[in-house]
Amino acid sequence: MPVRRNPLLALTSLGTMALLVVGCSSPAPDADAGGVAAPESASSNADAAQADTADTDTDAGDAAQGDPVQAETAAALAATAISPAELPVSGGARVTIEGTGLADATVVTFNGVPGTELAVESDERVTVVSPRSPNFQPAAADIQVVTDGASAPVAAPASYTVQTPVDRQMRYALAHWNNYNLAAYGDMNPIGGDCVNFVSQTLIERGWEMTEEWHNRSGGAEWTSAWIHVPTFDRWLRANADTLGITPLSIEQRDQVKVGDIVVFDWNLNDSLDHTQIVSAVEVVDGKQRILMVGHNLDHDFRDFDNTITVEHPNAYAAFWSVP
Repeated sequence: MPVRRNPLLALTSLGTMALLVVGCSSPAPDADAGGVAAPESASSNADAAQADTADTDTDAGDAAQGDPVQAETAAALAATAISPAELPVSGGARVTIEGTGLADATVVTFNGVPGTELAVESDERVTVVSPRSPNFQPAAADIQVVTDGASAPVAAPASYTVQTPVDRQMRYALAHWNNYNLAAYGDMNPIGGDCVNFVSQTLIERGWEMTEEWHNRSGGAEWTSAWIHVPTFDRWLRANADTLGITPLSIEQRDQVKVGDIVVFDWNLNDSLDHTQIVSAVEVVDGKQRILMVGHNLDHDFRDFDNTITVEHPNAYAAFWSVP
């Protein structure tokens, strides 16, 4: 694989050919093509939207004053223990909460965000799956058990920590989607687009290692096409799928997509891929799956996948790489 040097740093002249080598751009100008449109800095604020779904404005004291039955419930409800006490920032941990009065639990919130798959096992025990932490960053976890008449914080301390490869990948992605890591990897937007450069960085954080065919060294001064050019990157993934353990998924297999997976796009259906991003959230809203993405060029943290291929780029081709 030939090694190319960033013309901006090495002061070599690639001319118009550089724009053809770096592959986040289409033959026609596009909002996702680096250097064509100013990066979008507005976040979709999916964490805020996620928190809004947890309308748990229940005050045990007010309930107790107004209704003797609720007063008894409020007095009985207590959450005294949690296991595990350290939760992965990407969510997905099955958490056990112990206490009293838990049989009437309707939701458990984590920093205001509802957990999923709540299971009431007894009056002394419930389990729930934890959501992600805000922006996948380490933080204290304020956990509340909510019933129809009261809410109670878990008395034992809990926190979000970085535990897994996807934790590391997503912590990095959400820290750098609008704050480019220029010192380590440079910015490829001036020569065609930074989307693959960014996706590749997140995979390094996940635990992948640079190779002679796929690397970016010296702060973006030395790179290979597989690191920054979408079609070459996708061909490199295919050639190394068994080694990397990755699996291609069609859009019809989107129900298998998870946080940290790779998304690739062909905007104009010319059999040449134009753009790539990382899945930052998979949610179910009103019974329908919603995939959100983080990436560069049109810089975004929670970009809606379906809106991208129906409104922004109607009828675009999209596919996924499932990363173990």
